[in-house]
Amino acid sequence: MPGSSWSPVGGHEQIARSEAGGTPRLPIIETAGRVPQRRSAVRPTPLRCAAPERVASITVRVITDLSTSPWPGERSVVTIGAYDGVHRGHQAVIAEVQRRAAAQGARSVVLTFDRHPASIVRPESAPKLLTDLDQKLELLEATGVDATVLVEFDAEQSREEPQDFVTRVLVECLKVAAIVVGDDFHFGRGRGGNVALLREIGAAHDFEVHPLQLVQRDDGPEEALSSTAIRRAMAGGQVELAAEMLGHPFEARGIVVKGDQRGRLLGFPTANVEVPNAICLPSDGVYAGWYVRPDGSHHACAMNLGRRPTFYEHADHSLLEAHLIDFADDLYGERGRVQFTHFLRSERKFDGIDAIKSQLKSDIEHARVMLGL
Repeated sequence: MPGSSWSPVGGHEQIARSEAGGTPRLPIIETAGRVPQRRSAVRPTPLRCAAPERVASITVRVITDLSTSPWPGERSVVTIGAYDGVHRGHQAVIAEVQRRAAAQGARSVVLTFDRHPASIVRPESAPKLLTDLDQKLELLEATGVDATVLVEFDAEQSREEPQDFVTRVLVECLKVAAIVVGDDFHFGRGRGGNVALLREIGAAHDFEVHPLQLVQRDDGPEEALSSTAIRRAMAGGQVELAAEMLGHPFEARGIVVKGDQRGRLLGFPTANVEVPNAICLPSDGVYAGWYVRPDGSHHACAMNLGRRPTFYEHADHSLLEAHLIDFADDLYGERGRVQFTHFLRSERKFDGIDAIKSQLKSDIEHARVMLGL
């Protein structure tokens, strides 16, 4: 939509050059004089970087009212962006915001949006999301930032001039002392706002602008780490690489619904997790990972994401089915969180039921090994 797009992009697709975090393994327990025992398929503690369970429990302040200053008499250091995935590049930006805020005695703030701006300004090509809104807010809380400002991004917001946005939100509401963005940051109607404009406005309203250079990926490709790069990894089934760039395992969320119960008939019951269409999922295949229940308990699982070609020749969409290992409880109706940690194999068509059963047994054993059970 030329001339009318409000697009805060480019400023936060970066990553700290730090050691990649993987999924902790559960080792086999050695018992003197006895055969080694498998560790329980229930994880007793959350994964590294696991987020709080519900948005309602968030302790960081989530601000939606921009009509008045949330901290009378105090100033803030702010970063702006879609923050889809809250990946390691986002985390590096937020760390810089926190460092500068502490040095200036100011509040550290992430300003983000209730939906991806592209869903309004170019819906036909808007990307699938790495995180839903609840998860994004939870991950932002986990960074320790003082507040998240959540801006409703609708058609009216997309038409706001960049100068007006800076004055209304950053200057008048947040009393900004400094803005931290990437050096290619653009925002506002027609993408007319950039670092140069921010500096011009800052000179008149007493705030600094600190552009950050993009940090390149260190796993081979000569490009900056970005949400786009993570989606590309997911499209290739590379969930391990996606987790490395995210700084946490990719997680899909949805309600467990009743399916055709073929898994139960085969002796391998599954939780059918209904993931919203707006969420980015890995390519079809079989994966190992963790199913997280609403009580926070983690359960090892083998997952099939696909169209089940053995049973359906022309399925119109992929289904996410998770078989929880060593588990026999009822999951229907609960909101499950499925964390993808390892790609096991591609989906394929089988000659018959016996071949499927044999492969499912092999997949579950493979998942046990990969999860360290």
